[in-house]
Amino acid sequence: MKPDERPEGQPRTSGVIVTYRPAPHDLLRLVQAVRPQVDLLFIIDNGDGRLIPTEVLQSDVSLICLGDNKGIGAAQNIGVSEALRQGSAFVLLLDQDSIPAGDMVARLIEAHERLVSRGTRVAAVGPSYIDPRQGDVAPFVYRDGFQLKRRQSKTAEAVAETDFLIASGCLVSREALSAVGLMEEALFIDYVDIEWGLRARDQGFLSFGVHAAVMTHSLGDEWLAFCGRRVPVHSPLRHYYQFRNAIWLARRPWINWPWRLILLQRLVLQFLFFSLFGQGRLQHVRKMGLGFWHGMTGRSGKLPE
Repeated sequence: MKPDERPEGQPRTSGVIVTYRPAPHDLLRLVQAVRPQVDLLFIIDNGDGRLIPTEVLQSDVSLICLGDNKGIGAAQNIGVSEALRQGSAFVLLLDQDSIPAGDMVARLIEAHERLVSRGTRVAAVGPSYIDPRQGDVAPFVYRDGFQLKRRQSKTAEAVAETDFLIASGCLVSREALSAVGLMEEALFIDYVDIEWGLRARDQGFLSFGVHAAVMTHSLGDEWLAFCGRRVPVHSPLRHYYQFRNAIWLARRPWINWPWRLILLQRLVLQFLFFSLFGQGRLQHVRKMGLGFWHGMTGRSGKLPE
């Protein structure tokens, strides 16, 4: 199969790109990369659409402008609902800072159908991704007892079971969406993909990373080197949402205790790291503390500016 060539008989597939103040050139590159791989493409802009280049608007590309930032979960749900209304069997979620390889969608669908043929209840399949600024292939994450472990793409296995996938590049079937439901809009941003993946797993649907499916994806605003590792650095506002939503998720009745402890442990380590080593430490501490408090008191949605 040649790159950018959709296999004959591929199930009807729609792509959903969520944007927020996108760089027009980067968005154009993304649309050019994914458009040949899907039947329909929906761009859901958390804004007024002024930054969406007119070159991307073709007969098979629809733009829906929300006028204001409604959050990634709400935008994804609008795109997914429209894709399902148009009869799609699969929906591909994408962020504006990702570029899929020319055969990514075909490889994801192939892996999904192979898993289903074995009797597996599949929640979603997703690609291996590389952050161009870091250069390493991101691992797939799974829980082992009270720890999170990583499956690297160097394994000989075609797919790797994972507890959740990042939203960008995630391919979800109509059947899984019907059974598991849509994204949790109350989270606004951060942990939306984790919550959906864990909710699906609680209902018996499994997620898988597909090693042969590849994309580039920028994670975090920048990277900070620490003890031989590169740590993605987000803004203080993003740390607010991460803390609030992790606490929100840990309080769900269907979350098991190992995952509750993992979520809390991640917050402790995150707080210690960014309060000691991050730039603008005081702002990070304030937002993380506010996020923790709002998570404990049940606040959700967009944080008022």
